[in-house]
Amino acid sequence: MAGRPEGGVAMRKWLRRSAIALASCAAFVALAWVGLEWADRAFPPPIASPFPVSTEVLDRDGSLLRAFATPDGRWRLQASLDDVDPQFVRMLIAYEDKRFFDHEGVDVLALLRAAGQFASNGRIISGGSTLSMQVARLMEPRQSRSFGAKVRQLLRAIQIERRLTKRQILEAYLTLAPYGGNLEGVRAASLAYFGKEPKRLSVSEAALLVALPQLPERRRPDRNLDLAHAARDRVLTRMVSAGLIDEPEAKRAALDEVTADRSALPTLAPHAAALAMRNAPSEHIHKLTIRKRVQEGLEEVAREAAKKLGPKLSVAMIMADAQTGEILGEVGSSDFFDASRAGWIDMTRIVRSPGSTLKPFIYGLAMEQGLVAQETLIEDRPTDFAGYRPKNFDMSYQGDVSVRQALQLSLNVPAIRLLDAIGPARLTARFRQVGVKPELPKDEPPGLAIGLGGVGVTLRDLVQLYTGLSNGGAVKGLHDGTEPAGAPVPLGGTILDDQAAWQISDILAGVRPPEGALARGIAYKTGTSYGYRDAWSIGYDGRYVLGVWVGRPDAAAVPGLSGYVSAAPILFEGFTKSGLAAVPLKAAPAGTYKPERQDLPVTLARFNSGADSLVTATATEPPPQILFPPQGARVDLGVASGNPSALALKIQGGRAPFRWLANGKPLAGLNRRREASWKPDGAGASTLTVIDAAGRAASVSVFVE
Repeated sequence: MAGRPEGGVAMRKWLRRSAIALASCAAFVALAWVGLEWADRAFPPPIASPFPVSTEVLDRDGSLLRAFATPDGRWRLQASLDDVDPQFVRMLIAYEDKRFFDHEGVDVLALLRAAGQFASNGRIISGGSTLSMQVARLMEPRQSRSFGAKVRQLLRAIQIERRLTKRQILEAYLTLAPYGGNLEGVRAASLAYFGKEPKRLSVSEAALLVALPQLPERRRPDRNLDLAHAARDRVLTRMVSAGLIDEPEAKRAALDEVTADRSALPTLAPHAAALAMRNAPSEHIHKLTIRKRVQEGLEEVAREAAKKLGPKLSVAMIMADAQTGEILGEVGSSDFFDASRAGWIDMTRIVRSPGSTLKPFIYGLAMEQGLVAQETLIEDRPTDFAGYRPKNFDMSYQGDVSVRQALQLSLNVPAIRLLDAIGPARLTARFRQVGVKPELPKDEPPGLAIGLGGVGVTLRDLVQLYTGLSNGGAVKGLHDGTEPAGAPVPLGGTILDDQAAWQISDILAGVRPPEGALARGIAYKTGTSYGYRDAWSIGYDGRYVLGVWVGRPDAAAVPGLSGYVSAAPILFEGFTKSGLAAVPLKAAPAGTYKPERQDLPVTLARFNSGADSLVTATATEPPPQILFPPQGARVDLGVASGNPSALALKIQGGRAPFRWLANGKPLAGLNRRREASWKPDGAGASTLTVIDAAGRAASVSVFVE
């Protein structure tokens, strides 16, 4: 009983000391919390102003086309967890910071373990740094390895944890971790060492990427292959111990080669990438309409073709979706980095002479106006057009040929005969109507020479025009995603009516492919500019248009250069290597008229132009003009009843007799009066054309109900 008072005193002392200790701890915690709050405000970590990352140019699906180094010369690609193989992330956490999701920036157990190992062995056996601490060091590199620097790193890690989620901390590490040389971040490392994004990594590849950041310069495989190999194997062994992989899998991974190669990062579509950067310099992600697989194929074709063509020659190509106007692949030169070929010049945007590539639109307008059909005979012989005397490419003449043959053989004189009849101004007006502005000599009106290349256009212009032939006459404005923010999508329009567009496609689909090329079911046209300076080939199927230019960027002549020999083989190879499935050409629109030669009416049997027609030369009357129905009229003729009324047709001007055509099909007989009638076959859009005795024509489009 005597010991009880002493025991009570001891208990009271213990309770008092415990209370003091708890109060001291609480005060310490409070002071620490206040200190952290003050430090957060006074010395915030450099999170608000992160390191600059590489600018990326992506294709339509988000694949990397080209990356640009940061201003300090680093390849530092922004990474998210969605960009990285999940197995690699699990291995990284298991190797670097197995309690990553449980601590608040500092792993006390890991620090105690590291301190004990250092005390026992006199050297560092394992580090106690967490991923958060490593991110702190990467964001704010320390100047020394002092105790104070380590404490600062610990505090920074706690600050970072208070501001960022665990996912954000991981993504910061994946973006900033060093991998040797100027490679930073897992994406740059994977692209450089494996030639692929880290979305899907083998076990061996993941282990190497886990190992490199600890000693990036000593372990980089392009400098120290044996050290890289050994470091990878240590990671594999650790992963077996951690239970992430089994031993047989680790042994298989250890057999994989670690290569000493370091690849350059992708440089696809370099001209488009540079333009996107110039138009939006503050953005670090640019997304284009290009499809990576198409771009790779076209660049390969252009590069190999230029080697075969010879020195100083370059190749430019554009592939577009005719239904949307989106550019799927564009090659500004055969090699952006080849100074001997002036590879830095984007030849898709340089104005050059188009040669014969505009001829299909001359023939299309003539057919739209009812002047000719495919089997109409037209003369190919030396002709003087008021002082302009065009000659054929081979300096020979074919005599009487069909319009189909004349276009397929790309004869010059027949094309100029038709252009003389429809008028050069009408042709250029159609071009401007669909967003293409051909360059003419200053202060000169359009002349007949534009039919043979006497005008300036770009490869983009030509591809845009040819989207109309692929798309039933409807041109789509080209765009690739490089346009400045807020810039309107280029508008298109109608270059030809759907029936004329089909007639031209039907003719061009019959052009013989170049020797050795695989038939693909495309329609195409070639062209060669005056003086053998430019060779062109443009082809299309029912969905895609591909244009090819070959020549010297300095516009020097290249003897022997021609569209059919030099550019057409590249066109067919480009379609093949693009990887796009062939799409059949569009079917003939309803009501399309394609008579055989023996079925042609007299006014379409032979074409006579003003150059050799006395009637035309002496005609003084104004050209014919359709008064009724007016252009664009919507006329209710009771088609739904099954017995539609006839539509009255009225004209003024012109020289009798007159020939009327409905949707390209001649109405019966000639008419000397300026009135006629037409009964439609069905409802819908129709084109009515009248041709006078001088070969002059007028057309209107109407919608019949």
